[in-house]
Amino acid sequence: MAPQHPTAALLLCELVMEILSWIPAKPVTGLKLVCKSWNSIISHPHFVKLHLHRSPKNAILLSTLTPPFPVEERKLGLVLSSVESFIQNPSSTLDAQENRRSLHVEDWVLGSCNGLVCVAHILYQPNNDIYDIWFRLWNPLTGFISENSPCLRVSRHTASGFGYDESSDRYKVVTVSRDSSGTVTAQVYSFGGSFWKRANSFPALPFSAEDNGHFIGGTLSWLGLRNPHGGDYDWAAVTLDMLMIVSFDLKSDTHKQILLPKGIDEIPGQEPTLGVWGNSLYLLHDYKNTHFIAWQMKVFGNENSWTQLLKISFHHLGVERLLFPEFIFENGNIFLLRGRHRFEEVFYDRRDNSVRRVNILANNCYFNVFDYVESLIQSC
Repeated sequence: MAPQHPTAALLLCELVMEILSWIPAKPVTGLKLVCKSWNSIISHPHFVKLHLHRSPKNAILLSTLTPPFPVEERKLGLVLSSVESFIQNPSSTLDAQENRRSLHVEDWVLGSCNGLVCVAHILYQPNNDIYDIWFRLWNPLTGFISENSPCLRVSRHTASGFGYDESSDRYKVVTVSRDSSGTVTAQVYSFGGSFWKRANSFPALPFSAEDNGHFIGGTLSWLGLRNPHGGDYDWAAVTLDMLMIVSFDLKSDTHKQILLPKGIDEIPGQEPTLGVWGNSLYLLHDYKNTHFIAWQMKVFGNENSWTQLLKISFHHLGVERLLFPEFIFENGNIFLLRGRHRFEEVFYDRRDNSVRRVNILANNCYFNVFDYVESLIQSC
């Protein structure tokens, strides 16, 4: 057989790459075994990024499962599921064994970006006010696990966030905490690096250590209090001018304030929360302890694009007080609201104003929900 012309071979390679880039991540990994050339194509960084760009966004749900205390009996894990399956039958989805991945008892999931899950490993010190923490990246599909970040010693009231800096092609973790002098500071780690970088003082302290930064538009955003006194605060004493949204730019390692919607003219009855779905930032809060309100920033960074998406009474939701907003699905149309004791959940669909109460928690477990997309990324 005559040797193939180089141009023809190149065109064939490009055609194969184009076809393979549209195949879902899980089956395409198996196609590496077809031949050496396909393995080379699928493993190439250009193909990995092309495939990620063409992968369905917001199609997979990533949940962490945590049975209750005592600690020695806890079993942590991840459950990968389609959004549709979770909404239709959440209990069965979380109980499914075939899509579950195990985690160490001292691990917790910080967030997910481009198919990589950021896992934090915590070691508490005898002094309960501080702990040591390490971060690593994990691709549940390919099994890739990064090296641990350098150890960081932080106070108990430390919020963290995980995201991607496209300009440097680096994945980053940011922690926000108050130091011994009372100054709120941010520290940044770029995966693949060897040290933490201390950023400028931070203008607000996130509400709690569970308040993970929300990744959107190359930034991590937190909702917190401006210059609170001490690590704890009395919500009854909080005023509207103390509330602020802070956005941390992963490219420049600097922050800026995002103004609240102009329609908020009084402090909510309890702490509001932020959420992200697609390319939109959401602010969720109660109104006079009678209604649930959701604001959508349609153009991230444009404070004039805040729009009140919905205002629904607690009576219609069938609750006496606001349920905790847990996640937003279907382009801001379906809201998952959770009771304060994590034993009651409500799906609210604003398209038809319907309410569906569900009992998701099996075996007294609770879970957290993250946006996730399968990818082939195996480096950081």
